[in-house]
Amino acid sequence: MDAPLYAPPSTTAGRPAAGPPAPAPTPAPAGRPPVAVSGTRAGRDRRAEVYVRLRDLLLTGGLDVRQRLVEVRLAERLAVSRTPVREALVRLVADGLVERRDEGYYPARLSLAELRDLYELRVTVELRGIARALESDLVRHDAALLEPLRDRWRRLRNEPPAPDPGFVAWDEDFHQTLLRASGNPRLTETLESVNVRIRPVRMYDYLTPDRIERTVVEHLAIVEAVLAGQLAQALAALRSHVGESLEVVAERAAHAIAQQALREP
Repeated sequence: MDAPLYAPPSTTAGRPAAGPPAPAPTPAPAGRPPVAVSGTRAGRDRRAEVYVRLRDLLLTGGLDVRQRLVEVRLAERLAVSRTPVREALVRLVADGLVERRDEGYYPARLSLAELRDLYELRVTVELRGIARALESDLVRHDAALLEPLRDRWRRLRNEPPAPDPGFVAWDEDFHQTLLRASGNPRLTETLESVNVRIRPVRMYDYLTPDRIERTVVEHLAIVEAVLAGQLAQALAALRSHVGESLEVVAERAAHAIAQQALREP
């Protein structure tokens, strides 16, 4: 599995580490040729690095979604040869983050229908994490994962971070940790793959203090209910949090797309 785009959230003096887009890589100095990529282990590592760096730029708004992804320009920006860039673009097409058109590669833009479908999948997977524990006494949530999660979000409640698109990393960490604690790693992998697809849009959902505050309060209610063994209450709280119906999901998807469009360059 590739290295994650976001490191696990950490705190400094009680505050979460900010999650703004990473700065663009510095081009190679004039006169220095691009780094060649071979079939050696170093070459494979470089290809993986280029893929992750391009994916990071796409997911954090570092590339204009309206402009074509030109291999030579990307290679210059990342200070590598065109080969790993070309391979990375092919992988990103498979990921759904890049689309191939007649004139070349472009950042993928989810339609409302696609985003709604992904939101629906997200809701289904997340609710299943708690529902399976309700259905079987053999399924128990891992308190060793949930107690530190609860403590992190209590600190966030006491010292709320400023609104920022990077807060989506905190939100993803909460939901993925909650699902991981239910004991089915395949469910967590599915959620992670969905989050990658919807992150470029969802990151614009955290731009007001009230949205941050509501998220923190709702997250705490969910994790505290799970730790208390109040699974039916936790399931109801999670269902309300992520979307009680397809109508709610569609509304949130439309809102997220609108927020993204308003802030594009």
